[in-house]
Amino acid sequence: MSDLAARIAGAPISWGVCEVPGWGWQYDPETVLHEMREVGIAATEFGPDGFLPEDPAEKAKTLADLGLRAVGGFVPVVLHDPSHDPGIEVASALEGFVAAGATTLVLAAATGQDGYDDRPVLDDAGWETLLANLDRLAGIAAAAGIRATIHPHVGTMIENADDVRRVLNGSAIGLTLDTGHLLIGGVDPVALALEFTDRIKHTHLKDVDAAWAAKVQSGEVGYTEAVRQGMYRPLGQGDIDLAAIVGALEKSGYDGWYVLEQDTILPERPTDEGPVVDVRTSVENLRRIAEDI
Repeated sequence: MSDLAARIAGAPISWGVCEVPGWGWQYDPETVLHEMREVGIAATEFGPDGFLPEDPAEKAKTLADLGLRAVGGFVPVVLHDPSHDPGIEVASALEGFVAAGATTLVLAAATGQDGYDDRPVLDDAGWETLLANLDRLAGIAAAAGIRATIHPHVGTMIENADDVRRVLNGSAIGLTLDTGHLLIGGVDPVALALEFTDRIKHTHLKDVDAAWAAKVQSGEVGYTEAVRQGMYRPLGQGDIDLAAIVGALEKSGYDGWYVLEQDTILPERPTDEGPVVDVRTSVENLRRIAEDI
């Protein structure tokens, strides 16, 4: 058994906490962080702006008081607009990362619009700006002792197989392997993990109902509605071969985090245990995978 079990992290979105306006009912940080510890999660991503204290020192103390390590977090920024400098936003975010002892900046190529149900099409000039920004932001993060990665994500400028290839061929930044967003974007996450193992520096583990993913790909259903209908499943209950992905990464010497991320929308406050039930199931599944490696 590898030390994988000690590298299982959480993300507030598994509890329905998301940066998208109107996403759903939101849990308070105290409940989310306590439940992470209860199910044996060792660390967490920060969640959206406003979830944890804005002051870097207070953010660090909030996590430390509960015995949680800081992974870092998801930072969506506009990368393709030559009139916009994302370096200012990233430098500000990095203050909190450094104060909390976080290691990983998870960038997403935001469209500049709210939500993840639509995106514009980039021309060559937009791609040139985006790729240059990726390497520049990776340098800014590295100077602060933080490893930057790019997160292919539905409804962002880096979503499908062509986008991912363009990033891997045109920049040096590390990749966040998000098994769910890759599948929904038309990328085989197992094949990508096997081919580009050396570029993967961070991992978001999701399991997905492939039938719902196909509806999103075809445009039959929007991303948000598919999430609402349960497109994301607890690990082991969807259609992604997570054991193959984790096995390939561990055999390659990957020593990064495995962040459990089942995007969840809560229409109202749960009257039962709530999302922690699915998170607990995912933790148990990942530990079983670890035992077999």
